[in-house]
Amino acid sequence: MLMQRLSRATFRIYASAAFGRFLSSKEQTMPRSALLLATILCLATTAAEAAGVRFFDVPAVEASNTLTGAVWYPCGAPQEEATAGSRLIVGTKDCSIVGDKLPLVVISHGREGWFGSHHATAAALADAGFIVAAISHPGDNAADKSRVDDLSVLVERPADIKKLIDFMLGAWPDAAKIDRGRIGLFGFSMGGYTGLVVIGADPDFRKDVPGCEGSKFRACEQLRNAELPTEPLPHDPRVKAAVIVDPGPSIFFPAASLQAVSVPIQLWSSDPKLSSSYVSGCCGLGLRSRLPSSPDFHLAANAIHFSFLPPCSAAEVQDSPRICRDAPGFDRAAFHRDFDATVLSFFRTHLLEVEKP
Repeated sequence: MLMQRLSRATFRIYASAAFGRFLSSKEQTMPRSALLLATILCLATTAAEAAGVRFFDVPAVEASNTLTGAVWYPCGAPQEEATAGSRLIVGTKDCSIVGDKLPLVVISHGREGWFGSHHATAAALADAGFIVAAISHPGDNAADKSRVDDLSVLVERPADIKKLIDFMLGAWPDAAKIDRGRIGLFGFSMGGYTGLVVIGADPDFRKDVPGCEGSKFRACEQLRNAELPTEPLPHDPRVKAAVIVDPGPSIFFPAASLQAVSVPIQLWSSDPKLSSSYVSGCCGLGLRSRLPSSPDFHLAANAIHFSFLPPCSAAEVQDSPRICRDAPGFDRAAFHRDFDATVLSFFRTHLLEVEKP
């Protein structure tokens, strides 16, 4: 009867969590019936479901920009790949959504990224029963680099995510299938900066902010010229948990600016020992000690900054070798299997296995 009441996607989430607890149990013996139930639950999580994907535009409102993005979700069709422009991403296009009261995770990409930057992680979450939405931040994405590193982008990025959540809970055609009380965020690099602001951080945008001295970073130059934001940056209390991956820039986040951050955080850092040869280990370690409570911290050994992006296709290796080249001996595909599983476990713990207020 319980299985009939739960949607397949929701059942898989709770079944997988139950089996994980069974595996981690210290009990040496177990009744035969309990062992059989655990086996059934494990098999249930391998049902032939896939991640569906749809593309969307969030219309411009007043002075804001149109947001282009994609949403991944659990569906019952076989897994396929979809084309976004000239790129392939994991997702069965336009299949029917499976499940009700599903948790939502929103994604903020890194500098010059795009809504598909973390498509494999999005698909892994969707296949486990989450709805995952991502947008390309206007002025700071692969197709539009007109405002990269501009202070306006640092100000507008958190507002973009708030607007995305508004869209997903309102105008998105399947908004009724989202559990409005279970919303998470995934942010990488500049998206990590974005995520910290969304969950309560107040960036230090003073004219003489430490760390900006002599920097050629565009936003630092603007602050030195007294081009200061006139309005506070928006936070969004609807976000209940956040995965922050190799965030940057961190110079705008002294400890005092992070005091209002109270939601659970999983924090990832690339390996600082590689920084002399790669973009690596920039900001996660420093932020770890500045956060008001200890995050679920992970140091990715031998990983560079771009190792958190999905394994590259042959075309991406040719077009963007810089983001596809890992440190010697690093297996990006194997790393992402563990990375995606760890991210999924965090969101399950903090969005599903908690009582809503």
